[in-house]
Amino acid sequence: MPNQFHITEHAQGTYMVEGPASNWIILEDNGVYTVIDGGYPGDVPLVLDSIRRLGLSVKDAAAMLITHGHVDHTGAAAYFASELCVPVLSSHAEHTQMTGEERFQVSPVQILVRAWQPLVFKWMRHVLTVEGTKGTKVLEAKIWTPEQLSALPGAPVAVPTPGHTPGHSAFHLPDAKVLISGDALISGHALSTTTGAQMLHPMFHHERQQAYQALTAFDGLDADSILPGHGKALHCQPAEAVHAALARNPR
Repeated sequence: MPNQFHITEHAQGTYMVEGPASNWIILEDNGVYTVIDGGYPGDVPLVLDSIRRLGLSVKDAAAMLITHGHVDHTGAAAYFASELCVPVLSSHAEHTQMTGEERFQVSPVQILVRAWQPLVFKWMRHVLTVEGTKGTKVLEAKIWTPEQLSALPGAPVAVPTPGHTPGHSAFHLPDAKVLISGDALISGHALSTTTGAQMLHPMFHHERQQAYQALTAFDGLDADSILPGHGKALHCQPAEAVHAALARNPR
């Protein structure tokens, strides 16, 4: 288990945890923390261990923020909500996916027609081992307000980036000069043969063209580090990363 995640610090109290298949972010301030996303359901022990590895007490979470309701980012949400009574917050447009009323996930058919490809088969095998077919259902989930976000450790500012899912949100940390991009912009994935700024495989997007259009929200943001939902951190301005992603994945 100790080798199944890797923690890096990108500003004071701002940590990215690279999990086995997706990343989560921990923002710490005086022993209290905000966690953004939470891996697959099977990654809950890793999420908790990563928090403890930073010298934090799991019970001192202020909130869990969710970039979007896909199961590889919401796996720990039900535990934080029900076992720790921690607020689990998403955007308004993502709320019904968080509660399980709607599902904007890649379909089994989309996967099965590609299952013969070695990368897809290996990825799907991992998904099955970490309970990735369970979907998301966090009945206690709530909708954040800008005021709530500003009062949390890290003071994250939501950046609406719909397309990957209807309510996908990235987060900007203006003081730390960090952009948490979620799945709007990544740097690697189990189904990708390249590394560096890029988009996810088109089958993962609810509205592909809207996902591309959403990248314009990053253009004016001041950040030196970009922490994606998949892959390693990028150390460049968001506009530069967007340009590289669009060059690699043209519309």
